[in-house]
Amino acid sequence: MQRIFYQGITILLGGLLTVSACTKNSVDETTPATVSSFGLMQDRILTPTCATSGCHASVSDATFKQHGLVLEKSVAYENLIGVVPLNALSKGDGHLRVKAYKSLESLLYHKLNWDASHHGGKQYGSPMPLGSTALTVGQIEFVRRWIEAGAPKTGEVVDAKLLDDKTPSVSANDDFKAIGTPQSEGVAGYQLKVDKFTIQPNFERELFVRRNIGNTADIYVNRIKLQSRANSHHMVLYDFRDRTTLPIIDQVRDLRNADNTLNGATIFQMANHIFLGGGTQANQEYTFPEGTALLLPTNYSIDLNPHYFNKTTGNLYGENYVNLYTTDKAKVKNVVKTIDLNHTNFSLPANTKTIVSKDFTFDKSVKIVMLTSHTHKYGEKFVIKIKGGTRDGEVVYENLDWEHPAIKNFITPISLNKNEGLTSVVTFNNTSNQKVSFGLTSDDEMDIIFGYYYEQ
Repeated sequence: MQRIFYQGITILLGGLLTVSACTKNSVDETTPATVSSFGLMQDRILTPTCATSGCHASVSDATFKQHGLVLEKSVAYENLIGVVPLNALSKGDGHLRVKAYKSLESLLYHKLNWDASHHGGKQYGSPMPLGSTALTVGQIEFVRRWIEAGAPKTGEVVDAKLLDDKTPSVSANDDFKAIGTPQSEGVAGYQLKVDKFTIQPNFERELFVRRNIGNTADIYVNRIKLQSRANSHHMVLYDFRDRTTLPIIDQVRDLRNADNTLNGATIFQMANHIFLGGGTQANQEYTFPEGTALLLPTNYSIDLNPHYFNKTTGNLYGENYVNLYTTDKAKVKNVVKTIDLNHTNFSLPANTKTIVSKDFTFDKSVKIVMLTSHTHKYGEKFVIKIKGGTRDGEVVYENLDWEHPAIKNFITPISLNKNEGLTSVVTFNNTSNQKVSFGLTSDDEMDIIFGYYYEQ
């Protein structure tokens, strides 16, 4: 049935006549209701840029264990509002994925805004959408205003015209500005670089390159600063267990071939790695506890490992800088050493989920300042517990993503006495038809605790 509005009178076709406040319009009762602000955000931002294959589309996405967030239309709102994030730094700052009326306490807003200056320079992991271009100024402001309006599921609370604002929120990809050297800050140190490289369309590029530090004497590193281009997933620094079989200096070694198959030679070399530093933030800094430093011997080299995503149809670029800040030996009370606790004696039956546990103890009293983990593709969950003492059995580390293990720094070091230690508890899900044991290839498995400690 159609209504005709004319000079304050509504005529219902069929003979009924009523008074109306509307004038000079003709509409159909079947006209759809206006889309809510959240509905617009879902259709214009979340669905096309976030709920894509491999990211936040479903629980089967490769990265789901890392973030635990699905933004598919039927569940996005409930998965955002009032939910505590898995991101440890954001969680520690008291954030929710979306906290109504509080955009600066909402992880969604921080992840979509690539300019970290709006939240004190902090970065809560990689900016989103990873492997794509940043949202526009208008899109980010739409999200911010929606949150500040209470983040309602229904109703119009934000001007939809903001979504049409195409102003870039960050500079073009090639406007990347490198950080200065430690000397430019008036302090001692060294800078290493991964030269600018191409990430081909719809490709995930991860590479390694061994660089000489250039130190002609032993150095004591007490601070590490990293810088990456946009769309970086991680930047990790590695040392080597066996320094008699090192990769060729300055040679770029890709993890994946151009056809996306894994490079076997690179995987083999990865088995010789010991974690030295880094993480998943594009720009981050780590300072060792006061009076402690990492000793790197004369003429040392380390492996640099950047990892980028490109989900666009054009080329993107990677480029990374590492600043190693040094201090005088006289100021170092405790030399930080690398934790490398390696469990090699285990077996995983075919098509079976198996929990493997291993105790490691220290023969001296130690203070642990960082922990991370390492498994291959069958590793579903990695837990580290304290072994012995008053904190026996306490969980101090947990990771659910074997490809991108969590790196946990302890502002207050974990103090362990002699004969106390750590326990690794790893859940493996061997989905293959063959028994799997410890080994160097991608079809084998590993169970390793990495970290830093110093002796008490």
